[in-house]
Order: sequence, then structure tokens, then C-alpha cells
Amino acid sequence: MNDEDKVAPMTNIQLERDPLPEFVSRQVTEARRFFLNLDPNRTAPLEIVCGGVERMRPEYVVDRVNFPYYALEYVAAGQGSLTICNQTFPLIAGSVFAYGPGTPHTIQNDKQDGMRKFYLDFVGTKATRFLREAGLITGRSVYGAVNVGRHHELTGIFELLLTNAVESGPLTGTVCESIVQLLFLKIRQLRIPQGNQMPRAYSTYEQIRQHIAEHFLDLHSAQQIAEQCDVTPVYLSRLFKRFSSCGAYQYLLQLKMNYAAGLLMNEGLLVKEVASRLSYPDPFQFSRSFRRVYGIPPAELISHGRS
Repeated sequence: MNDEDKVAPMTNIQLERDPLPEFVSRQVTEARRFFLNLDPNRTAPLEIVCGGVERMRPEYVVDRVNFPYYALEYVAAGQGSLTICNQTFPLIAGSVFAYGPGTPHTIQNDKQDGMRKFYLDFVGTKATRFLREAGLITGRSVYGAVNVGRHHELTGIFELLLTNAVESGPLTGTVCESIVQLLFLKIRQLRIPQGNQMPRAYSTYEQIRQHIAEHFLDLHSAQQIAEQCDVTPVYLSRLFKRFSSCGAYQYLLQLKMNYAAGLLMNEGLLVKEVASRLSYPDPFQFSRSFRRVYGIPPAELISHGRS
């Protein structure tokens, strides 16, 4: 190994291995890695092999004809490209992609804007199901890439996995498998429908969503949201239908009722006091909205909290 191929010193999150497994890239300037099980049971539903986060060298290129495990990779920063199954996908911050045994693939870094990416290698009888549900496998084992919104949430989950994977104890594997299942669920939740192109409309949606989250106490209707965000009510509806599992008003209502539940449970306010705090004309209308979100009236929540 020459000097250019050496890996930068790892932090203690890597269980020191000398030498590193052959499949681990040396074309990185920094890395944190864990090795949970290098002799996994492939007949188990899910077993984690290893994972980590790496910052790519400018000249980074991985060109494989095979790989021993299933792999999930997530680009946290920078740009590059993935060529797999006769398709080339641009990789940007928020791109998630996968590949599996027997699937040739090429991953290339952008020399001007290099990638920082997390990865996870795993096996198991449920592996392809998780990847297919996340939109990373289509048709007959055709792998690809998707983009996700609010991708910092994936960063948080990967960091949680890195922290827990180096814990010693009988529950480490089970805890990490639960985190990985959460990771796949978040990819499904945050995936942008357009595949490998990040639409400009998504940026508008995120700005509106953030505006609602910051000003929900002062907002009272979808019309008001549209006016403050300088879009038409029709376009607002289209954005949330395209990128969210609920409408703009439903999202606003969820934020309001979550806040209301905290006032009822944690601060001991009366129903009429919470209704007034949220600018409802009377407790009855507030109770109706609360029940619409949680399925129970606020008075019942109070009684449960005191029992």
C-alpha cells in the first residue's frame, strides 16, 4: 500500500482491525467505522455486518463487479455519481442508493465537491424487502437511487447507529437492528417521488413547512398560510399532496394539538384556557379539533393523566 492509499487515523468508534477487510475503501481522507459481525448468519431476517461514515478523496472511484453483502449508502454532503443496472444516477446531498451481491456498480466522486457519505452493509432474508419498500429496488432486482428531504434526519439516525454499534453487551445487535429498521422507515417517509432529480418545488415546500412550524400559533387556515408564503391556495395544496402525507392545514392542526396536549398534560391548564391560548372561539370547537387529531376529547386526556 503506498502513501496515497493509506486511510487517515480512525477515531475510537472503529474497532481497530489490521488489516481492514478487503471490501473497505482506502480512498478516503477520514472515516469512522464499526464492524459488528463479519461472519453473519445469512438465514436470519436481518444481520448487520458493518457501517460507518467516510469523506472521499477527490479521485475516489469504486468499480466493483460483485460485493459480498447488501449495502445502503447515503450522501450527507458533496456530489458524485452512481452507475448501476445500466443507469447512471447523479448523487447529491440527500441521495440514498443500494446494491447487492452480484450487482456490478461504479461509484465516482466529484473532484470539485467531494462526497461525505454514510454506509451500511448487511445480510438477511428480509434485506431485499426492506430495500424494495424503500424504493431502492424496482422490478427484478434493479437497483437505483432516490433522494430524500430533510436528509439531516438520516444523518441523525446513522450517528445513533454508529454510537450504539460499539457498545458491548448482549443487546447491542438487537438495538442496532431496530435502528436500521427505523432508518428504512425514514427513507420511505422522506423519499421524494421524482427519483434522482431534486425538484425545485420541494425547496418551496420545505420553506412553507418550516414557516408553519415556526408560526403555527399565529396561523389559523390554509388560506392564511398561502398568503404569508406568497403562493396560491391551489399551489399550496398541490405541494403538500406531492411531498407530504397530509395537507397543509392538517399539518398545522397537528402542531397546534401537539402543543395543546403539552399544555393540558404538563402545565395542567383547563380545556377553556388552552382553547383561549390557541385562539379558538370556544372550548367546544377546540375539543372537536383535538378529537379530530387524537381520537379522544381533551377532557379525557386530562383524566388519563391524573389517574
